[in-house]
Amino acid sequence: MKKIQQLTARKWSINASDLPLQLQKTNNCLHQSLPKEAGSGHSNIFQLDKDLSYIETLYTPAKDLAILSRVDFQEPRMIVTVGLKGRSGFSGGQGNKIIFNEGFTSITTVNSSIGERQYEANKPITQLRFSIGKKWLDRYFGENKFTHLFNKGNIQQVSYHPISHQGMCAAQQLLTCNVSREIKSIFMHGQAMSLLAAELTPLCQARPEDGGLINEKDQRMAKLARDILFDEFKNPPSVEMLSIRVGTNQFKLKKLFHHFFKNTPYGLLLEFRMNKAYQLLESTCCQVSVAADFVGYNHASNFSNAFIKHFGISPKTISKKN
Repeated sequence: MKKIQQLTARKWSINASDLPLQLQKTNNCLHQSLPKEAGSGHSNIFQLDKDLSYIETLYTPAKDLAILSRVDFQEPRMIVTVGLKGRSGFSGGQGNKIIFNEGFTSITTVNSSIGERQYEANKPITQLRFSIGKKWLDRYFGENKFTHLFNKGNIQQVSYHPISHQGMCAAQQLLTCNVSREIKSIFMHGQAMSLLAAELTPLCQARPEDGGLINEKDQRMAKLARDILFDEFKNPPSVEMLSIRVGTNQFKLKKLFHHFFKNTPYGLLLEFRMNKAYQLLESTCCQVSVAADFVGYNHASNFSNAFIKHFGISPKTISKKN
């Protein structure tokens, strides 16, 4: 049986267990490469602590790629995914789907999971993931602080928010890791702790009077509304129409966005659009009007004003610099 199964001319499916793992003694990690037929890229897996693993993934698939996986953990685990470049998704066996976007941290919990990680053809992706055991969480945050976030079912998303400045700085330090081999281990552990301290803060700040993060119906509703905005970012629905489409009212939808994403629906959409435009300007050096049209602005001047307000620099600066 072939390790790689070609489903169509444009899509490949790979079983995660068929991806070879190699021990790299120089980096003290497990190295896992994509087969050449599937594209280029790799994942490095570091064991930072007894209950804390760090995985850095850099992929550029040659075709639409699905990596099939099945995991059964001995204890519940929390997965913190930091999206530095590109977008991917996870489609679970029970029909649930989670999107991992550039510029955002997604936190999920899982006991067992069957599904596939999905990547788009020719779209580079860089993601950092931290797999955290419940014992580690109890040790640093107090026993049972996050117990309500775990259930006996499939994977679930419990938080989604823009990467903090502190988290982004630590992520870049982890990727470059420009230190000597002798101190690399302690350096990586320190940067990982700094990143997790920043990115787990939204979970610690959840208010019980808001119902915490245990209302799965509300969580699914907020996630669906967010995905609609991201999928239709060029011509997004109004907040009123978005509320109707997900089965709620405007007041509750705004409350859910504030609770789960720390933002308004159109505030989150603005961040998504600006990040998309920045990436386009940086990678293609296109004209500002092209970037404006790409993210759904009819007038380049309005786009430029929004870009300057968001990043503090003009879009022309990004295009000319690159």
